[in-house]
Amino acid sequence: MPINLYIVRHGETYFNFLHRFQGWSDAPLTSKGIQHGLDAGSRLANVHFDGAYSSDLSRAIHTARYILQNNTSDSPLNPKELPDFREQFFGSFEGLNSDTVSAKLNAYKNSSLSTYADLIKTYGMAEAMDTIRLVDPYNFAENDSQWWTRVSHGFDDIRNRHHDGDNVLIVSHGTTIRGIAEKLDRHDLAGDPVKNGALMQIELLNDSATISRFNDDTTIF
Repeated sequence: MPINLYIVRHGETYFNFLHRFQGWSDAPLTSKGIQHGLDAGSRLANVHFDGAYSSDLSRAIHTARYILQNNTSDSPLNPKELPDFREQFFGSFEGLNSDTVSAKLNAYKNSSLSTYADLIKTYGMAEAMDTIRLVDPYNFAENDSQWWTRVSHGFDDIRNRHHDGDNVLIVSHGTTIRGIAEKLDRHDLAGDPVKNGALMQIELLNDSATISRFNDDTTIF
C-alpha cells in the first residue's frame, strides 16, 4: 500500500494579489487566503491525517493550521515544518512585480512571454527554473537540480516518517507543486497554474509516485 499524500497549495497572500514573485520571501495571507485554508480544511475534514506538515514559510504554516482547524478526524492540531517543501528560490527577483521579471526573461529568451507561467508552459518546469537562475545577476536563484535535490529529500523524509497506508497532509507552494508534477512525468499538469487552496494527491511508494488528483478545489473527501 502507498503512503497517501495530500499536498495543498497555501492560500492567497498579498504578494499573490499584487502579482509579485514570492519564493522564499513571505507575505501574510489575505482574508481570501484564510478562507482558502478553511475551505480546504472543510473538504478534507473527514480524512484522518497520520502526519501534517508544511513548508517553513508562514503562508504555508498558517494555511495548514486553518486546514487542521476544520478537521474532524483526530488529526494533528498543528503542522510540523519541513523546509524541503519550500517554494523555488527566485533570488534577486524575489518581491519584484511579475511584469518586470517577465521583461528580463523575454530579453534573455528572445521571445514574447507575458508571465512566468508562460515560460513554464512554453519550455517546461526544468528550463524555467534554470532560466531564472541564469538571468539572476547575483546567481542566487535555485536552478532545477538544486530545487529537486531538496524536494526529493523531502519525499525520502516522508517515507522514513510514515508507513504504508498513512494519510499525510503537506502544505506547499505553486511552483513546487507544478515542479513535482513534471518530475512525475505529468507534463500535461505542470503547465497549469495551481489554484490557492487546491490539492494534489499522490500515492507514494518506496521507488515511485503516482498523481491521482491535481489542482482539485472541489472534491469533498
